[in-house]
Amino acid sequence: MSEMKKGILFALLAYLCWGSFPLFWKMLTHVPSSEILAARIIWAFVFTAIFIVLRGQGKVLWQDTKKLWQNQRAFWQLGAASVFISANWFTYIWAVNNGEIVQTSLGYYINPILSIIFGVIFFKEKLSPVQKIATGIAFMAVALLAIYYRELPWIALILALSFGIYGVLKKKIHLDATRGLVIETFFIVPIALGFYVYLVVQDKAVFLHHDVKTDVLLMLGGILTAIPLILFAAGAQRIPLYTIGFIQYVSPTITLLLGIFLYKEPFSSVQFAAFALVWFAIILFLSSLYLDSRKHRTH
Repeated sequence: MSEMKKGILFALLAYLCWGSFPLFWKMLTHVPSSEILAARIIWAFVFTAIFIVLRGQGKVLWQDTKKLWQNQRAFWQLGAASVFISANWFTYIWAVNNGEIVQTSLGYYINPILSIIFGVIFFKEKLSPVQKIATGIAFMAVALLAIYYRELPWIALILALSFGIYGVLKKKIHLDATRGLVIETFFIVPIALGFYVYLVVQDKAVFLHHDVKTDVLLMLGGILTAIPLILFAAGAQRIPLYTIGFIQYVSPTITLLLGIFLYKEPFSSVQFAAFALVWFAIILFLSSLYLDSRKHRTH
């Protein structure tokens, strides 16, 4: 198998995992979202750290940490990034377990377009005319949903904004995805552990107080956080950026289909129209990225 095919396979598996996450979180609806998040942070840190040690990368992880500490701005940027990704995880878990899966898919559909806008604002990147049109169409979709809901689609916007800001904060920090996850979660682990102590003292902890299945699922949440990141890192090293840009829409598409057909969430004609606008915007800006990459290759 060629490196290109391996890259596509790894990236596809990563986004299949992310898109299927509602199936997993739905098995934990009896656990408060805040405890699921705390467990996810703790066990993601534990299992990813073990994985790195088993791969003999303990020294490299320590070197990464020292380099970050020497660059205080990057160090605290990564700390801030960990806060935003935690907010993203919590919102997603809460939304899935409160019947808002369709809105989560919208958030991840519009996230790449929002990331382009952040690139213009923070990194002085320039939009092509087609990308400007695509961005405007995506905003029209959000406005349509705001009129439909009589309020902004907050879940979708929080997911898109938190992940977009996370990307901005991490853009200039070059870290291996797996080792980066250990360092990121390290910032939040003390808070998660402190929260668990509170839950135990208040006799509100579900972990070790319900059944073995729940305990195993809460621990698995950490492993399932790490696996798609490792797959994504392996894929991203082997395929062009525009290919990843296309494959990433596998995830919200799976989520949308799960929300509508498996969990029977309402999906009106107005919602369909809004999603259709987003899909059209995505086709426009992916086409633009592809054509730009072709131009660069021919020069």
